[in-house]
Amino acid sequence: MSRSLLLSPFEAKVNKNKSRTAKAGAIITLSLFVVLFTFPMIFTVANSFMSNAEISESYPSNANLSDEQPSLANAYMRFKLIPEEVTLRQYYTVLVLNTQYLVMFWNSIKIVVPIVLGQLLVSCMAAYGFSILKSKWSDYLFFLYIIIMLMPFQVTLVPNYIVASKMGLIGSHLSIVLPGVFNTFGVFLLRQYMTGIHGAYIEAARMDGANHWQVFRHVIIPMSKTGIAALAILTFIDNWNMVEQPLIFIKEAIKQPLSIYLATLTDKARGIAFAASVFYMLPMLLSFMYWEDYLVEGIQLSGIKA
Repeated sequence: MSRSLLLSPFEAKVNKNKSRTAKAGAIITLSLFVVLFTFPMIFTVANSFMSNAEISESYPSNANLSDEQPSLANAYMRFKLIPEEVTLRQYYTVLVLNTQYLVMFWNSIKIVVPIVLGQLLVSCMAAYGFSILKSKWSDYLFFLYIIIMLMPFQVTLVPNYIVASKMGLIGSHLSIVLPGVFNTFGVFLLRQYMTGIHGAYIEAARMDGANHWQVFRHVIIPMSKTGIAALAILTFIDNWNMVEQPLIFIKEAIKQPLSIYLATLTDKARGIAFAASVFYMLPMLLSFMYWEDYLVEGIQLSGIKA
């Protein structure tokens, strides 16, 4: 007989109340975390519909204060989520009047898309070699991949700059694209994923006369599409937010990506910064919302723990 049947009505009620309390506590805690992590995004969207005057009044900067008002120099900002007057002026300025934003937006696209496509191609083939075409040196070479992956970004930045300089790529988008294409994380992720594919599928394909290319194309790639989608999302988000590489490899402002443009906005352009930030977030939010299931499943099946 189960223990629940031996409990008195009073004990059963106490346990039920404890369960409800624990559930309510978990919901409240998770809700607080949701509010905490989504507040910057909500704050940015709400302030993007404010006028320049309202933004300057709500968020004063020391640069805008006159010498006659030194007492306001340490004034606190007033966070506002509801504009007094809704306006689309900031969006009109960013999309129509300020062409630099659109130019840098397309610079980001021209940098990130080739990196994502190139890394998917290289990572898929390298992961196939490590997981399926094993040799006596494959484990040692993969261990070297892991060591490189664990290195801080600043360690590999200098060698990348030297190689790009020797190849005459400094100042071009290729100086950023080529190192991004051969990033080691993609190989690690897909190798972990492909290792979990049962060997019976590969043996069945080989018994039907399939060569390595056919096994790779018709068996491994279709069965790894979840991991490939997860890698595509992670690679896109990581490179969409890059700052250090463009600052070092590209000196011309007209060639730099959107992430650099947002970092150079001054206090006098706060309204534009809010509107530009909203458009900057959209590609990442849309990709995550659309591919969320693939991302979660791909990371779970690859064996990587968060």
